[in-house]
Amino acid sequence: MTNRKLGNSSLDVSAIGLGCMGMSFGYGPAADKNEMIKLIREAVELGVTFFDTAEVYGPYTNEELIGEALLPFKDQVVIATKFGWKSGENGPVPSNGLDSRPETIKKVVEGSLKRLKRDTIDLFYQHRVDPNVPMEEVAGVVKELIQEGKVKHFGLSEAGVDAIRRAHAVQPVTALQSEYSMWWREPEEAILPVLEELGIGFVPFSPLGKGFLTGQINTETKFDLGDIRNNLPRFAEQARAANQGMVNLVSTIAKEKNATPAQIALAWVLAQKPWIVPIPGTRKLSRLKENLGGASVELTADDLQKINEASARIDIVGERYPASAQKSINR
Repeated sequence: MTNRKLGNSSLDVSAIGLGCMGMSFGYGPAADKNEMIKLIREAVELGVTFFDTAEVYGPYTNEELIGEALLPFKDQVVIATKFGWKSGENGPVPSNGLDSRPETIKKVVEGSLKRLKRDTIDLFYQHRVDPNVPMEEVAGVVKELIQEGKVKHFGLSEAGVDAIRRAHAVQPVTALQSEYSMWWREPEEAILPVLEELGIGFVPFSPLGKGFLTGQINTETKFDLGDIRNNLPRFAEQARAANQGMVNLVSTIAKEKNATPAQIALAWVLAQKPWIVPIPGTRKLSRLKENLGGASVELTADDLQKINEASARIDIVGERYPASAQKSINR
């Protein structure tokens, strides 16, 4: 596994990280803790050094899982976690609201450090921009935490251009985490240019389109009761049928490259910029190995042009989130 630096920072991580949310929340019942500890440790052995979690995943249980699993590798890995989203029994939902008040951030960092069993947080993201707290104030608190040694790097998640610039002016932002994949390319319009300008790394979540780009989901697929995809417009049965063209495109390229659709989707993300580090999630060792293989798939300039031309002819159907959730994105 090769490594990449997130922007102009000193944060050096594996080219593909591991998103751990789905182990505890979002995709049906939580997975068996011991099995996930084993999987996370297998990821380290396979070269993964970048692990993503958040206070609200569970809530709290995902951080506890990561802390226990990675304790033997304390100095070998980078852990990213998040603050700013109120938690509830069902995890992070829009109705719970946002809270990035200084006193809350300071309280969250102490809880996260305890659950992660660490003395410092490698990368501390604001989970969503809080319209009730000036970004300068949020960045200022994180700057204090960095000076105190409790945090190493500051990150933002799903933030818009104005928020990124305002935060970066107070405390340099190391990375932005937002959704990005072959079937959600909105960040290319305004976000990626400003990240490149400011030297900020990009960490795409759902680089496999929440599983859709693997080719394993079709109109017959039934999701577990607690699976967030049940409530996502893009995963409605009609949308899944309409969006099959994107899966067909990825599958065609995969056959040409002797790879899997998931590997092509990840290779495409990696090919966009050298400071992009995707964090696909999984609960299965076979899928983990498959995903990491995406770092070895080379897409040429001709391949990328072919993909761009073909994808431009595909109309993606369905919003990625319900209207109620859109309010907290790209402020």
